[in-house]
Amino acid sequence: MAIRAVVFDIGGVLERVADDAWPETWATRWEARAGLPAGAFAERLAAHAPAGSVVTGEVTETQLRAAYAATFGLDEAATEAMMADLWDAYCGELDVEMYDFAAGLRPALSTAILSNSGDGARREEQRRYGFEQLVDTIVYSHEVGLAKPDPMVYALTTRRLGVRPDEVVFVDDVDGHVRAAREHGWHGVVHRETAATIREVTRIIEQG
Repeated sequence: MAIRAVVFDIGGVLERVADDAWPETWATRWEARAGLPAGAFAERLAAHAPAGSVVTGEVTETQLRAAYAATFGLDEAATEAMMADLWDAYCGELDVEMYDFAAGLRPALSTAILSNSGDGARREEQRRYGFEQLVDTIVYSHEVGLAKPDPMVYALTTRRLGVRPDEVVFVDDVDGHVRAAREHGWHGVVHRETAATIREVTRIIEQG
């Protein structure tokens, strides 16, 4: 068995961002700007939120924008600022060391991104970080209607790469996503610290 492909998550791996924390921090900031009491966002959003899942593409960016604007009571200019702030929070900052490592894997290996995402993510992340030039293929959950840890999204990514499952190394910061990848037959690395992750991925590649 030889490793032929490496797949990276985005948030928490290629981007330095706390996926569990930024939404609350962002909402709290905009509650204060809108003069709402702390914790009001979640309660008020329930009256405006569209039905469906963001990560599988059932809810669009336009729908979310309208729901958030209504929740915070924002005019058009404030809505623009709110959405810009949301995307800044969502995208965090680039992990340059991880990015450079991923870039250096090609052309010897194929590379991919597999990300649970929302409508607008490709535009915003491409504008900031140029991920389309970094890897051979990007699988955004909202575009394919499948999200980690659904086994079908790992199968889809494997097919797009044109390899066998045991020829793939996957890097993600969520234990359950890595566990599901291993069940599909991928080699999985749970990301906690960049240098350690790079060493582990390199070890798997070299042993293969």
